[in-house]
Parts: sequence; C-alpha cells; structure tokens
Amino acid sequence: MSNLIPPHGGKGLVCALLEGAQLEAEKKKAAGLKKITISGRENGDLIMMGIGGFSPLKGFMGKADWKSVCENYLLADGTFWPIPATLSATKEDAAAIKIGEEIALVNKDGVTMATMKVEEKYEMTDADKRWECEKCYLGEGDDSVGGNFWKKAMEDHPGVQMVMAQKDINLAGPVKVLSEGDFRERFPGVYMSPAESRKIFEDKGWKTIAALQLRNPMHRSHEHLAKIAVDVCDGVFIHSLVGSLKPGDIPAEVRIECIDALIEGYFVKDNIVQGGYPLDMRYAGPREALLHATFRQNYGVSRMIIGRDHAGVGDFYGLFEAQTIFDKIPQPKEDGKRLLCTPLKIDWTFYCYKCDGMASLRTCPHTDADRVKLSGTKLRKALSEGTEVVDHFGREEVLVILRKYYAGLTDKVEIKTHGKS
Repeated sequence: MSNLIPPHGGKGLVCALLEGAQLEAEKKKAAGLKKITISGRENGDLIMMGIGGFSPLKGFMGKADWKSVCENYLLADGTFWPIPATLSATKEDAAAIKIGEEIALVNKDGVTMATMKVEEKYEMTDADKRWECEKCYLGEGDDSVGGNFWKKAMEDHPGVQMVMAQKDINLAGPVKVLSEGDFRERFPGVYMSPAESRKIFEDKGWKTIAALQLRNPMHRSHEHLAKIAVDVCDGVFIHSLVGSLKPGDIPAEVRIECIDALIEGYFVKDNIVQGGYPLDMRYAGPREALLHATFRQNYGVSRMIIGRDHAGVGDFYGLFEAQTIFDKIPQPKEDGKRLLCTPLKIDWTFYCYKCDGMASLRTCPHTDADRVKLSGTKLRKALSEGTEVVDHFGREEVLVILRKYYAGLTDKVEIKTHGKS
C-alpha cells in the first residue's frame, strides 16, 4: 500500500497513452482517419490525459461536463474539476464527422498525437464562449470589476483570447494517446509522468509533499516559499510548466537551468525534486490554482503552495483570490470525487533590509520602504531592458544565467507591469 495521496477521481491513474503493439496498431489505423488540427493547449491536455495527469478524465468534455465544470466546479457525475478541457473544430470539419466515428488529432507540427472516438458534437457560439470566460476567467481585480473585464480582456488576457479564438464546434469523446511529443527528449530527468514522480516520492519514503508551481525564473520569493514548505512537509516538488507561455515569458530550458543552480547552492538536495509538466498556461488565476492542485494530486502531491497572484495575469485577480477560492469549492462526500490536495497558503513574501532576510506581511513589522517586493514580471522587465536588478531580488548564480539569455535575444517583447506587480 502506498503512503501517498491517491490519484484524483477514485479510479487510480487513468492513462490513455498506448504502448507496444497497441501503439503501433493505433498509429497505422490513425493514418487512414480524418484529421483535426489541435491547438497548443489541446495538445498539452492530451498528453496529460495520456500520462494520467488529468485523471480521471478519459477524453475531451461533452456539453454536460463543460457546463457543469464552468458553473459548479464539478463534472456531470459529481467529481470535482475546476476548468474545462475541450476540443474545438470548424463547422466544416465537424459536419464531415459522424457521431461514433474515430478521428486523428494532429498538432501544429503535423504529428498525430491521438485518436478520438467522437461521441458528441456541440456548438460554441460567441455567447457560449463569453459565458465560459465570465465563469472561469472573471476575477476580483481592477481589470475585472466595474465593467472593465471585456474592455481589457480581449487585449490583455491571453486565457480569454484563447477561449474566444476557439473554433465553433466542440468535439467530445475518449482518446487514445499516441505520443508525449518531444518533452522527454528536451527535458530528460525533469519531464515526468505521475507514475514516475510517485515512484520517486515512495522511494524517498515521503508521505507529505508540497508542490511549487513555476512559470517564471525562480527568484528569492519562490526560494523562500519552497523552504517554508520543506520545513512542514517531507519534501518539495519544484514543478515547472514546460509547455507554451505568452510572448515575453522565459523559456523552460532557461528556467530549469536556474532551478538547477538554486538546488545546487541553496537547498538540501535530498528534500527537493525538480519536475516538469507539459501544459500550456491558461492564465486563469484562481481557477488555474485549483487545476494545479487537482493534477498535482495525481502526481502524488498533498499540498499545493499558493502565494500571491497565483497563475494571474494583469490586474484581473485579487492578490490572494487564488487562496480564498479553495474555501468556496464544493466538497463531494466521496473522497474519490473530492479535491484532496490542500493549499499551503503563504502571505506576500519579500526581502526586508531591517529584518535582514526574507519575510512576509505576517512576520515583518516594517514599512514598504524597507522591503524589496519581488515579482517575475518586474524581474523580466529589468532584465529585458538591461536595467539593474534590485539587490536581494535574485541569487547572483541565477541572474548570470538570465542576463546571458537576454543578451542573446534579437527580438524583445515589451514587458508590461501592473498595479500589483
């Protein structure tokens, strides 16, 4: 018996990735099927279904699941799930597909990633997409309230832009996944499946594991969050997104090099595991924090570190809205249907000159003038513009790596800062 938290959904790890003879037979069959091109987000979702990261999902959501997830945070069968996982197609492509027919799902590079048995087709009007955005992406920040959301979202919210750019018909049904893409080759020893992370944790004898979500280079605040978690859990899983980000964000290869430098110099290595997962960011703030906890449970994680503005973008979300949402979600009676990975809520952290170290609003009695406020956005902006990075913002070993990356860029993206950055 494992001491680890069970996978979400009560059915163990639900993995749609084929292997061996089954894989070869399905690849041959896929060559003769109608093809649908999928987006980067859909590609990442598929891989997570393949490796068990999205357990208990077996495929893309039908209308009942989509509606219930948006409205109630639950699949139609009552299992907690925080954000839709849907697949869209053009009206023309959808019209050519019969219910019950199998199709091939092909990514932007022409790689056949999966086959899917189409069990349902349903229209997504602009009104439906707007409703999904208002349910899943509307927050409590300045860019969301007072009628600002739709004034700002189509220009400044990449998650909303992705939903509104989806095609007109959603296709739903179970999938058979044929590939993990190139993640294993690009990120050897870092990219891993839930089964692999669980084995690592079990071999270490860990029971309580906290996950640190990263999409930015690891600065002093991230380091402090991880060290708080090391003190209260058996170990910490530094788990980076290695899928696609928005323009101006720093690529995974560089972020992983930064994490390696920090683990080498500033952590007890036995207490840290670095991993990577294949999703694209949705930038859904509180809803995405819930998704992060849900799939981390599948990876064997019992606590999800939630700090300030988790998975946020712009000023669409309140600073700690991603923490308070955990107190509002439904709690199904069955353990298997309930989210069991709990939040490790940590206040805004910063370096304080008077405290002479890292601190938080709960521990530091001093003023803003004494504090170095840390954010990934501010760090990227300073590095991109070649301006000086404030002392105590990041470790010098990390800044050397980041300066080298920015020095090699020919095309630079303007980094916008916001009121809470």
